[in-house]
Amino acid sequence: MKTHRGMIVASLACAVGLNAAATESFWLADLDLRVDQEWGKPQRNLSVDQHALSIAGKKFDHGLGTHATSLLRVVLGANAEQFTAQVGVDDEVTETGSIAFTVAGDGKTLWESGTLHKGDAPKDVSVDLHGVRTLVLSVSDTGDGINSDHADWADAKIVMSEGRPRMIAPTNMPAMGILTPKPGPAPRINGTKVFGVRPGHPFLFTVAVTGDRPMTYAADGLPSGLRIDPATGFIRGTVKDKSEYKVTLRAKNAAGEDKRDFKIVCGPLIGLTPALGWNSWNVFGRNVSDELARTAADAMVKDGAYGRLIDHGWTYINLDDGWERAPLRENAQRQDALQEGPTRDEQGRFITNSKFPDMKALGDYIHNKGLKFGIYSGPGPQTCQRLEASYQHELIDAQTWTAWGVDYLKYDWCSYDQVAAQEAAARVGTNAPNPETTSLQNTNASGTSTNNAARRGRGPRIPLIREEQVKPDRVMGEALSKVQRDIIYSLCQSGRDNVWEWGADVGGNSWRTTGDITDSWNSLSTIGFRQGGHEKWVGPGHFDDPDMLIVGKVGWNASLRNTRLNSNEEYTHITLWCLLASPLLMGCDMAQLDEFTLNLLCNDEVLAVNQDPRARQASRILQNGQLEVWAKDLEDGSKAVGLFNRSDDDDTVTVKWSDLKISGKQAVRDLWRQNPEGFFDNEFSAAIPRHGALLFKITPVK
Repeated sequence: MKTHRGMIVASLACAVGLNAAATESFWLADLDLRVDQEWGKPQRNLSVDQHALSIAGKKFDHGLGTHATSLLRVVLGANAEQFTAQVGVDDEVTETGSIAFTVAGDGKTLWESGTLHKGDAPKDVSVDLHGVRTLVLSVSDTGDGINSDHADWADAKIVMSEGRPRMIAPTNMPAMGILTPKPGPAPRINGTKVFGVRPGHPFLFTVAVTGDRPMTYAADGLPSGLRIDPATGFIRGTVKDKSEYKVTLRAKNAAGEDKRDFKIVCGPLIGLTPALGWNSWNVFGRNVSDELARTAADAMVKDGAYGRLIDHGWTYINLDDGWERAPLRENAQRQDALQEGPTRDEQGRFITNSKFPDMKALGDYIHNKGLKFGIYSGPGPQTCQRLEASYQHELIDAQTWTAWGVDYLKYDWCSYDQVAAQEAAARVGTNAPNPETTSLQNTNASGTSTNNAARRGRGPRIPLIREEQVKPDRVMGEALSKVQRDIIYSLCQSGRDNVWEWGADVGGNSWRTTGDITDSWNSLSTIGFRQGGHEKWVGPGHFDDPDMLIVGKVGWNASLRNTRLNSNEEYTHITLWCLLASPLLMGCDMAQLDEFTLNLLCNDEVLAVNQDPRARQASRILQNGQLEVWAKDLEDGSKAVGLFNRSDDDDTVTVKWSDLKISGKQAVRDLWRQNPEGFFDNEFSAAIPRHGALLFKITPVK
């Protein structure tokens, strides 16, 4: 018996030993690193700035140094047992970064860290991976921008029962193809159905119509002072009296005719629906020029695969940073011969750099095409690119822009940090740097901090009270109210102090709610899906702005490339931005628009959701893991409903009528395909590829 019992024990010990020998541990940093991150490069066993890994004073020999936002995917093949790590903000940062770590498996969240700051003790991660085929590790920026968001997956290790874990590219996904039907030959009137103007101010509106040319235009019921050009569809003039004017727009060609009701509202509010247009930053950065702006305007009115962009309601040609001069006192390393020199004339008016020889002529060129002209500045002494800004010149700048024919202003916070620091210091009785002499934040082409020294100089240390946050935008808002021109006012201060709560009070038509977007899934999804909850502050003339579009060819400088978003993600981008009633400002090279990008930008039924006269912002009505449903009420009583699959696996998304607070038979229309899906009684489901989206209109059947 003893021998038999000993044999059993020995056999069990052998089995246990074999099982233990079958498992193998792999350091995450030893894998083939394929990490999609917004800033810097992933580092093996070092921080993102290539220092020893350190969290709250604790040192680590192994781990992955990355930067929010970031994402990596690891194929496990259901052969893994456990993932362990210690995570946190690396000690190398000099400001308080805030990040959140997430571990997901096969589309389900397995572990979340919550918000972590510099100095927080490393948080232990231990996740059971039995049965998990694909592991996703991500870091988000928690909504306050990515500055100082240095993230460490320290001692990160995967235990496998067999095989080896394998990283795959985060964007390696099946592609949604072209969905938008091309316009037919007959006229179809598109674009906004309501337009705001202030009494006595210049009026320019272009009737957007697809269809074969030549086309003739007419408008019944125009108020006194306005006239439509029958050959171009441009409505020009001035409206004297405050009122609402009901107009019927008409268009006719050899293939047929179309008409549409249109309302002109003469009163204090302008920009009643979100702006549609183009901005130079995401494609040309500081290299923008008069020639490039004219090329963009030409492209807006050039016939293409879906007709002309202007005939889908696209309107604005906006210059971002790079048209101004830099003061001579600035560091020569940050400028070029085109942009240095005196920044203002004897009257205090802007002197543009040599790339912009005549701003009035540029504005006239854009207006003569039926388009609008936008410009950029900021409340501080200098812009983000260290060029002349509007500090203490607000009224004369507004007057200068009026003379140039400017229709849109992007007003970027940047160096106002130093001014605000002085005001805050005066309030509490301490000293602060002089805003005229303080070194500004060093930024790269996308506006992201490029080194820790730059971050050390960013922002006042004394917390600002709301009035100090609001003041610079109010000053420019008051200046714009004194000029005889309607200038859309776009606040750009990254959501400081909940700008959506007060942006309208200072005259803002839109306000940036986040830091800069980049062309990555992490940036897009983190920024876009964070916008819920602002619904009560969004309405006609007042909109959240989660930043510009990142489709097509982008670059932020002279070197262009295709967006890093795949087609699924681009559909998610446009669908969500339209539901959110966000400004839609293309950031791509207008001269190189391919058919797929045009399909995204020229779907009139999708754009109509963005331009709906109720100007409502969508709400997230359902979240099931990484599957989401967003919906917004439309003017005609229907609902626009977006189905989103944020996971890394194809899935089916279902919306129930009870979630939408509707009942009975409903007609469902696929807006991307412009095709009816049929009639449904209680719910509707659609297969959505990973990182993809579809947009539907759900209408009661009467």
